Amino acid sequence: MKKRIFITATNTDIGKTYTTKLLLKEFASRGIRVGVIKPIETGVDKVAHDGEELLRTLKDVNPECQKISVKDIVPIKYRLPAAPFVSSNGEKLDFKKLERAVEKMEEFCDVLIIEGAGGLFVPVDEENMMIDLISYFKADALLVTHCSLGCINDTLLSKKALQDRKIPHIVAFNCRKNDDSFSIVSEPYFLKTNQKVLKVSKDIDTICDVLYNLSSYKKNKVEQ
Repeated sequence: MKKRIFITATNTDIGKTYTTKLLLKEFASRGIRVGVIKPIETGVDKVAHDGEELLRTLKDVNPECQKISVKDIVPIKYRLPAAPFVSSNGEKLDFKKLERAVEKMEEFCDVLIIEGAGGLFVPVDEENMMIDLISYFKADALLVTHCSLGCINDTLLSKKALQDRKIPHIVAFNCRKNDDSFSIVSEPYFLKTNQKVLKVSKDIDTICDVLYNLSSYKKNKVEQ
């Protein structure tokens, strides 16, 4: 089984696609064959905007993926910009469709990045939340969190959910231009409690290093 990394976040519009593109570029710069899928994208009228962004980046960094289409990257699309459960009118998630997308992409890569939608407890159907897809795909997780006021609470809640599921993960902070207060109002808590503060824009190389060596990949290699 290939190395799989699931990109999740504390909520929607936190920076998952931005982070995913940086990871694609960083892994590729190390000579690693990388691929990407976004299993579900909602809010798609005619164009899957996140999928198109990911496709452009993928073709730039992996020459083996020139014939890959946005349908390969985003196998399931819904028009309504809402949780997949709502967007699909409660339709049961087609896991076989997702598996086929993963299998096709893994023909061309050694590291597969899987970008989730919304946060961990976004319902994808009546039985499954987004967090369930991480375990289903046997992936490690990168939790992308924000740097504005409230990030301590949001980050700790999502971390606890991952810990409770025993999902190997790391946290990265996506600090934006208007997040100048982070170093004063939130970062001191993480530093004083001995939690590593990795920032997406500055520490993508370290983030890649840690993700590549998380335990799920080692475990899967042993099982093979």
